[in-house]
Amino acid sequence: MRAVVYFRRMSIALHWFRNDLRLADNAALSETARADRAAFVFVVEENEGFRPRGGASRWWLHHSLEALSREIAAKGNRLILLRGDSETLIPALAARIGACQVTFNRRTGGVEREADARITAKLEAAGIKVLARNGALLHDPARHATGSGTPFRVFTPFWRAFTAGPAPEAASPPPATLPPDAAVQEISLGTEDIAPLPRNPDWAAGLRATWQPGEAGAAHRLEAFIEHGLHLYAGNRERPDLPATSMLSPHLAFGEISPRQIWHRAMIAREAGANTGDVEKFLAEIGWREFSHHLLFHFPDLARRNFQPKFDAFPWQRNEALLTAWQKGETGYPLVDAGMRQLWRTGTMHNRVRMVVASFLVKHLRIDWREGENWFWDTLCDADPASNPASWQWVAGSGADAAPYFRVFNPISQGEKFDPDGTYIRENIPELAALPAGAIHRPWEAPPLLLAGAGVKLGETYPRPVVSHEAAREKALAAFAALSG
Repeated sequence: MRAVVYFRRMSIALHWFRNDLRLADNAALSETARADRAAFVFVVEENEGFRPRGGASRWWLHHSLEALSREIAAKGNRLILLRGDSETLIPALAARIGACQVTFNRRTGGVEREADARITAKLEAAGIKVLARNGALLHDPARHATGSGTPFRVFTPFWRAFTAGPAPEAASPPPATLPPDAAVQEISLGTEDIAPLPRNPDWAAGLRATWQPGEAGAAHRLEAFIEHGLHLYAGNRERPDLPATSMLSPHLAFGEISPRQIWHRAMIAREAGANTGDVEKFLAEIGWREFSHHLLFHFPDLARRNFQPKFDAFPWQRNEALLTAWQKGETGYPLVDAGMRQLWRTGTMHNRVRMVVASFLVKHLRIDWREGENWFWDTLCDADPASNPASWQWVAGSGADAAPYFRVFNPISQGEKFDPDGTYIRENIPELAALPAGAIHRPWEAPPLLLAGAGVKLGETYPRPVVSHEAAREKALAAFAALSG
């Protein structure tokens, strides 16, 4: 009697990286790692309706992809880089390698989800299985709703319900190895082809000095914060002059680390003796990111339209000179200017200062919050499609759970309170470095001899205030009060 031999079809999988540029705790990647052969691809998507990345984000992407390529190569495969319309490229690549399965982690943006649905339909019509997982958030926003089944619009009840629910699943380790390469070499572009570095001029020196993009850089940043910054967090996180924040936001934005990894590492620190108040305050900031993506999932126009429609009638000013002064850090208000210069130099800004500079733009200058959101999108390494517009709308008063219209941050008193010695200002505005703490937050009030001794010439080496705080505040209150009836 002859033996019956069964032949199993070789499984070939394609993993599509998007905002999950890591190997550890990557749910969709774990599915691909079990295949016989696999291909790994990242696409700079030029689909119609997709928002192009800003300059700082492209710089980060270049280095993050190089780091990911090295990690994949060390585990026996390689990363394919493409650019163009993903609705064409992904099905074509899957067909070319003979994939029986395509995996990716879900996104929350509306146009991205619509494109993913069309790509999924094309793949399934071709007999290719699609596995989409949640790799960017602690919980799926589609399953998190109020008791009446509607989306949350206020952070506090959102976070109360979130923390009362099941704990996030444990983070998974990276695969020990990856399947052999299923693709052909010549189909990949180079990193410089899809995310070119700035050359003429090279404005990225401050970014290079500040950041280490990639999964290893994210892990190092988390451990450094747990060891040296977590114990300062609740009491000092509002101080831009102190190293009390995690600096993890760009790593999260690119998915070089998952929120589950951060969550469970913070919990381990608490079990090892870290102060509960510090841990809870830190995790609440992760919660704000979750809330922002919850809003984007349910309200896809978050970056383009006022969450509260009554703000459509607000009389924003069009003033290019004032907008440029704000962008360049030349408003004459030291804390505002320090924040904007830190942003340009390093691709980041302390969160307290972000609130102050945003409030200054929309309330002192009465310039549309979307102008500020666009500038941050271009200059922030952590430019996030959910957190960026949600936070801008919060400050403007037009968003969900928004700050009340009468909250106008005083850039002078905010500096005196949160940068009392002027350390942050001196670091970012060297022309004011010789001023004492008592004068550095309001140099226009300093005696002429003191200014001269510090080498400060108002209107020459440092600008005078572009608006009067008191007058601008009154005009803003009147405009917002009229809108609110």
